[in-house]
Amino acid sequence: MTITSTRPAAGRPADGDADGVADSRPVRLAPLDILGLGLLGIRTRKLRAALSALGISIGIATLIVVTGIPASSQKALMTRLSALGTNMLQAMPANQDPPVLLPPESVDMAGRIGPVTVASAVANTHAEVFRNDRVSAGDYQGLTVLASKLNLLRAINAKVGSGRFLSTDTDKFPTAVLGSVAASRLGIAKITAGQPAPQIYVNRRWFTVIGILEKTPLSPDIDRSVLVGWDAARSLLKFDGHPTVIYLKARESEIEAVRDVLPATINPELPGVVLVSRPSDALAAKRATETTFSALFLGLAGVALLVGGIGVANTMVISVLERRREIGLRRALGANRGQIRAQFLTESVVLSGLGGLAGTVLGALATVGYATQQDWPPVIPLTSVTAGFGGAILIGMLAGVYPSLRAARLTPTEALATT
Repeated sequence: MTITSTRPAAGRPADGDADGVADSRPVRLAPLDILGLGLLGIRTRKLRAALSALGISIGIATLIVVTGIPASSQKALMTRLSALGTNMLQAMPANQDPPVLLPPESVDMAGRIGPVTVASAVANTHAEVFRNDRVSAGDYQGLTVLASKLNLLRAINAKVGSGRFLSTDTDKFPTAVLGSVAASRLGIAKITAGQPAPQIYVNRRWFTVIGILEKTPLSPDIDRSVLVGWDAARSLLKFDGHPTVIYLKARESEIEAVRDVLPATINPELPGVVLVSRPSDALAAKRATETTFSALFLGLAGVALLVGGIGVANTMVISVLERRREIGLRRALGANRGQIRAQFLTESVVLSGLGGLAGTVLGALATVGYATQQDWPPVIPLTSVTAGFGGAILIGMLAGVYPSLRAARLTPTEALATT
């Protein structure tokens, strides 16, 4: 690599001039040249470089693992707690005489509350249900026929076990969806595609059963219910349109605020007669879990990074001692102290960067593998990856400062005189 320039000075003759003196000004090294010099020590001492980078790799991998695995576990726990209804509320009129009715438009008014994401409702039609028209009423006591909004499943975290739920295509027609207990008591095990759908007898009308729900632990009353379309209940069962229970989902951070304004929103004239369920105890548990922090694990990761940085610094110091002749030769050929510092500092940073990259990949693979084995959603915090890789670069810079300064202080004669 050319270090000095031997072109003639401007305005002077070359070799034939009486004053013909070569211009020996240091050449400024391009970034790629500095990078090439920095990689020289790594390429010529591959095993030592790999062992040094291994320390950084272990530190970064430890950092990602000890943050990623708890984050994956926490994500799985948050999902389970959310399934317990941490963001759900129920509103219903107080049980008193004479009965209080919620306005028909109360569901839409509740849905217009800012943090509310889903607003649905059911209403008791006071209809009777039978398996057919030849059985007595006493055989099916305890089953309730409810008019249902089409978005009920989203509001109560319910799922269809077989068949399908009510839709805009069926809302006006005599179709029904059974809760799990209701299906069992009516003797309907499942809905099979391609076969005639079973029918039930509701208020002297035949209704076709199009679906059966799985158990709904958050709303056990739905398990013992026969759900029919809102419009069908109006036209076929003389339903008056007043909802009995309103189900809400809202942002968890605003659930208490929604609870406070809900009574006055859905029944402005008589807010005091509206009963609203309090937020689930699971919400408190979830918030407590979100505040936990694995300080011990992060401390261990920091120690691993520190040990890795010391290993890199040790390697660079030894590299300077072993390469004194090379440093002296470069200085004799015209390399200045800044170029020597840049070479060894670059080598240290590249060494740490390669270790950080390998540690990031290793830590991510270990986190994903363990989370998958535990049936957790894999979570790799981006902050851990960026902080880990950035920390590796910073450690490389710090670890290379002293060796690079020591190498730059060597004079050509001192370095070349080393035996």
